[in-house]
Amino acid sequence: DISESMLVSMLMHLHNKVLRRTFAGSHRRVTVYRVTTMSFLLTCCMLCAFGTGREFQFQAPPGRAMETRIAARSYPSVFQAWNPADNLHEDPAMTLARHDLVFSGAGLFGLQWNTANIGLATSFRPRSLSHGRATRKRMLARNPNQILLMEIRYRDAPANYLPADHAWWKRDQAGNVKKGWEKGGYLLLDFANPAFRDQVAKQCAAAIRSGVVDGVMLDWWQDDDDRLALIQSIRQHIGEQALILVNANDRTTPRTAPYINGYFMECYRSESTDDWQRIANSLSWAEQHLRAPHINCLETWYHHSRNDFNLMRATTTLSLTLSDGYCLFADPGSLATPDHLHNWYPFWEKQLGKALASGCARPDGSIRREFEKGTVIYNPMGNVPVTISFDSPRTSAATSLRGKTFRVNEGDGDYYLK
Repeated sequence: DISESMLVSMLMHLHNKVLRRTFAGSHRRVTVYRVTTMSFLLTCCMLCAFGTGREFQFQAPPGRAMETRIAARSYPSVFQAWNPADNLHEDPAMTLARHDLVFSGAGLFGLQWNTANIGLATSFRPRSLSHGRATRKRMLARNPNQILLMEIRYRDAPANYLPADHAWWKRDQAGNVKKGWEKGGYLLLDFANPAFRDQVAKQCAAAIRSGVVDGVMLDWWQDDDDRLALIQSIRQHIGEQALILVNANDRTTPRTAPYINGYFMECYRSESTDDWQRIANSLSWAEQHLRAPHINCLETWYHHSRNDFNLMRATTTLSLTLSDGYCLFADPGSLATPDHLHNWYPFWEKQLGKALASGCARPDGSIRREFEKGTVIYNPMGNVPVTISFDSPRTSAATSLRGKTFRVNEGDGDYYLK
């Protein structure tokens, strides 16, 4: 449960201590030193071999078992993609705890990579490991069902991620490094290079081995030969139990699906009926074809403002009716502010409990799903307004009105509490 660098440091200390106390002054000192040094180096090699993650079985991080946390949460379930909800006047740690799944870089969890150029790192600074585990403990104390994932860069990164002349940058025919994510000023990485893919897999293994996070997140995902080779290597390094979340937007990835636990569906297209149907189809596909446990994360962006409440409700209820996943309604990426900032909405307060059955299509074109404490209705964009009736009074989560009959407009959704 400690890094290779810590093991080597401890062994060096023990090695020197033994030599000083036991063999000082002995006429056999040189011979013994050689034998002891060879034993020491052999031990280091064995430990570092185990540390690659290919064979070593890592201990589960502290807290409830991952599968238990995923299954035990109440719905609706909201996730945080890098950046927080910023509309609440409360301790930021409490705002973070409202989210049942969080992914970000190492810094959010109190971890520091062990090199100045992060792309060259293979472990974390020893002191930061203790800090990271303490951070995890505090986060799970506030939300015992929270899932923590660390983003690992592989497609692009800041200019200081690697030395300027490093072979792992992706270059054009003139030898210039290609540009990646324009808004962040990122540069492209050459994940077609097997050596770099191995480095990415080692960083994923270090993240899991830290005991701080439950899995890793990979951005900019699609099916191709290089990504298939990359995710196969990552899964080999991190083992079968750790989680992998990838940003596939509103697409599916049949070739890499067997290695993935969930899609981060960063749905930047949500203006048309076809957009919402494609999102629904991809979400349903992911629930059926990705590996268990599933952690599908559906995000859409506002069209006019954060007060596009019907779009927020449509996103939430689509996630609730077609998946056991997580949802988010956030700022569009075209803004100058950091991506994925969002409001925390009262509609997201935990009230529904657990699902009692799968969602089912109604004759009127809407989708309905029953939960312990209420019924969820999603009415797709392009459908007609629908009416839902109950035998006993219910309370609308959208309006707080109580009654037996309710109307849901197209491109909207609601849930009705018993």
